[in-house]
Amino acid sequence: MGIIANINTVLKTIPKYVTLVAVSKTKQNSAILEAYQIGQRIFGENKVQELVQKAEELPKDINWHMIGHLQTNKVKFIAPFVSLIHGVDSVKLLKEINKRAKQNNRVIDCLLQVHIAAESTKFGFDIPEVNEAINNAKEFQNIRIVGLMGMATFTDNKQQVIQEFNSLKVVFDNLKNEHITILSMGMSGDYQLAIEQGSTMVRVGSAIFGHRN
Repeated sequence: MGIIANINTVLKTIPKYVTLVAVSKTKQNSAILEAYQIGQRIFGENKVQELVQKAEELPKDINWHMIGHLQTNKVKFIAPFVSLIHGVDSVKLLKEINKRAKQNNRVIDCLLQVHIAAESTKFGFDIPEVNEAINNAKEFQNIRIVGLMGMATFTDNKQQVIQEFNSLKVVFDNLKNEHITILSMGMSGDYQLAIEQGSTMVRVGSAIFGHRN
């Protein structure tokens, strides 16, 4: 199956209220344009250099999401155009995004990444730190915390994945207001479970573009 068929298949499996981020990391511009041609406008990248290059070369109405771990020294490169930063995992990073957004006369939307997985390699705030981070963010004029993001453990244990997604949904429900509306969880392997647990945004790559290059 090609990209267009794949994306249509994915769209059939997600409710209308769930936003699809097509994860285009490592993919050629031609593949992104195929998805673009049928109306997909939100694409996710995890490497700053690749994101900057694609944003320069591809249509200007694409909404680019930074979905990978973001180093503070790289923020300046994406601040002029990025639509949403998913992986904000420290107050230091919030400060830097705010500073660079201000220089570009922008307000940048951010998701706080919450550590829910059993794997210690995943980044993010621990659950008790989330409230504090949101309160800290209130002093920054050039960022908007619009939701939370989390990644479940990479495991075949479905129950564990459900439990981890559910733990993030509980945190999200406590914080939800007119500004905090996005719960980004679920990738190609587990996005349907994530939606069942309340996800409003899924990050799907291989189910659309095939396995990474």
